[in-house]
Amino acid sequence: MAGITKLFSSLSRAIKNVGQKSTHVMWLSTQFRLPKERSFVQEVLNKFKQETEIDADFSPLFYKDMSTILEDEMRSEKVTIDLISALHEGLYRFNSKEWLMDLNRMPGLNGRTFQMVFKRYEMIHGRRVYIPWMSTTYLMVINKKAFDHLPAGLAKDDVIKGTEKWSYDALLNWAKNLKESTGSPKLGFPVGPDGLFYRFLHGYIYPSYTGAQVKNFDSTEAIKMWSYLKELWGCTNPSSMTWNSMNEPLLREEIWVGWNHSIRVKNVITNDKFVFAPAPRGPKGRGYILVVSGLSIPKLAPNKNGAWRLIDYLTRPETQSKVFENVGFLPTVKEAYDKLPEGPSKILGEGVATQFSALDAIVVMIPSIAAEGGEFNDIYMEAWRRIVLENEDPERVVKETASKLRRLLKESGIEVP
Repeated sequence: MAGITKLFSSLSRAIKNVGQKSTHVMWLSTQFRLPKERSFVQEVLNKFKQETEIDADFSPLFYKDMSTILEDEMRSEKVTIDLISALHEGLYRFNSKEWLMDLNRMPGLNGRTFQMVFKRYEMIHGRRVYIPWMSTTYLMVINKKAFDHLPAGLAKDDVIKGTEKWSYDALLNWAKNLKESTGSPKLGFPVGPDGLFYRFLHGYIYPSYTGAQVKNFDSTEAIKMWSYLKELWGCTNPSSMTWNSMNEPLLREEIWVGWNHSIRVKNVITNDKFVFAPAPRGPKGRGYILVVSGLSIPKLAPNKNGAWRLIDYLTRPETQSKVFENVGFLPTVKEAYDKLPEGPSKILGEGVATQFSALDAIVVMIPSIAAEGGEFNDIYMEAWRRIVLENEDPERVVKETASKLRRLLKESGIEVP
């Protein structure tokens, strides 16, 4: 309640500042809600004000609240919000309601090169509705000891550079080698109650084997994928069922190879034991999830020029590298990685950049219905539990769960990904 009260106080102040809009920007964001993150953002905005003399009010809030406020302001045509930042899925919905301006009208952003994977998504129906600002993804974390047990035909560079030899078959053979040579399974996944294993299922291995997250859910290729997962689970540490993150299992060396969210594993490489690598490839390519946060300007924003100057500041390589170092969100511009100091951040950044630039990539976005959890994610976990843990017939299970999945998407009005 205190946060909402503060927000409305800021909005009231913004209304009073309409006559001085060149020196004030109102920014709403679905990121940086934690106190430490908000404190960091305020440091950034203080430096922005020193440079530009523009005062920016920053208000982090949940997407639903942002949507309600923006809808009310657009309906009344009394807009106080100059800048919004949210995930691609949310901005896509805002654009469908014609709330966002086309940023192609604004000046160029010089001194930065946005990675091509992000440029594919900022254009929606021919309009540049947001500027890619931050990203996260999921990738492999590997203890360097594991490279002493690689299967025949797979080299360390294949894994780190993500060559065509770094495949799911190679991962299985590697996991078998590790289990046999060490006496215990050294592969791990975050399957715990707060883990993100469902992201691996719908965003990584499904597109790698079938070419899509949902379209081919009950295909012949999917049946082969589930057979593969059953065999892979036999080489996976069973404690994965309790793990929400790979940090501690990797540091305790209970596992030597793990998969997880880039932010949830950032700390494991501070002791130089670990490297990061892109996800393996499957028969259809190297599927991976791209999570991107963009910066947009509402159509009726009172200070579009001030908002654009803040966008320019936030997407500078030096600003993006500081965001990565302090709060873990990945840069969207290539030059930002050159600004990172040698050490953990640099190592993680290089691993992520390799995945982003993979030529065989099948890039997928988290469907908006799955962004906050719920039935979509549960269906994938149900299929995994029934097939892998309870040994039910894969063909029967995927047909039953596929019908649930398609019904859910139809009811939600979401295009099948």
